Amino acid sequence: MYPDDFLQMKLNERRKNKSLRGLRLPDGKTDFCSNDYLGIVTHSKLISPMAGQNSKLKPGSTGSRLLTGNYPLIEETEKEISVFHQSDAALLFNSGYDANIGLLSSVPQKGDTVLYDHLCHASIRDGIRLSFAHAFSFAHNDMADLEKKIAQAGGTVFIVTESVFSMDGDLCPLVEMVSIAQKNNAHIIIDEAHATGILGERGEGLVQQLQMEAAVFARVHTFGKACGCHAAVVLGSLALHAYLLNFARSFVFSTALPEQVVAVIKESYCIFPGMHAERKQLQQLIEQFQSAVIGYEKLVSVTPIQIVVIPGNEQVKMVAEKLQRNGLDVRAILYPTVPKGKERLRITLHAFNTVEEVEKLVSLLGADPAN
Repeated sequence: MYPDDFLQMKLNERRKNKSLRGLRLPDGKTDFCSNDYLGIVTHSKLISPMAGQNSKLKPGSTGSRLLTGNYPLIEETEKEISVFHQSDAALLFNSGYDANIGLLSSVPQKGDTVLYDHLCHASIRDGIRLSFAHAFSFAHNDMADLEKKIAQAGGTVFIVTESVFSMDGDLCPLVEMVSIAQKNNAHIIIDEAHATGILGERGEGLVQQLQMEAAVFARVHTFGKACGCHAAVVLGSLALHAYLLNFARSFVFSTALPEQVVAVIKESYCIFPGMHAERKQLQQLIEQFQSAVIGYEKLVSVTPIQIVVIPGNEQVKMVAEKLQRNGLDVRAILYPTVPKGKERLRITLHAFNTVEEVEKLVSLLGADPAN
């Protein structure tokens, strides 16, 4: 056995504060956990359209896009996505993490300033860390704090946020943010991961819902959530497209997505814009949960992400285990993933959930967690 005892100290810290994570397999419980908001994966909507073509589509791309990994289908798909999102250009990345890393590490330069929402996702923070720009967080959705920070910023200024925050379920105040950016010649970068497929008449995201396409420098849309597949796209100008394929290291030095994956992305964009009934059902369940009375603090959210705050790793795990015992797949989000004292249940609602299932969830959240 390899002598890797040096790893145990950090693992033991996690065990001590009851935050050590592990993998688990799905076991048939009612899904209040996954990001399959519209049910595209659950209802296998992307499998049958591709079944007859799989033998013709290559499982590998053979190289990076700049070498042998470029092909007509990937460029065709990027063009269709850019048209749907009313953007000049679109560039596919292998994941949302790769997209944020590539965009944020390459665009801001030494002497520039990046101002990011304090609750931004880890991939955004990691991308910012890899750049040579100065970086400062502003208090979550606090436009007064953003204005204070931007007044002290030097160089080219970038404001980074998410349209829907994955651990709170709330929206960014994009209209106010655009106004601040325009007054200060700053550039907004927004991650639409949890808005894609959900917000807007056709699931186009918050930026288009508010008709702010021309006011935002770059948008990141990921496909592993409501779209039911994988990978991500960065939307922006033709200049940004050219810049990223030259300087975004997670693009330049990655093997390109294979045809089989890109064909599924293309098919998803044929499906989710028309899922109006699913978005309507989802909104009804959101309203049902938001109006319910439960025994814990519940954050305000108009998105499928519903948060119940239960302070303490041990306490929130106890409530999650109770829900699991009753057939509901709800997971606890523990410190240090969220701040100490803000541990929570991250409940995700789906178009395939029923009124009765939500009623059961609400009932269990109003009872003694030990029972």
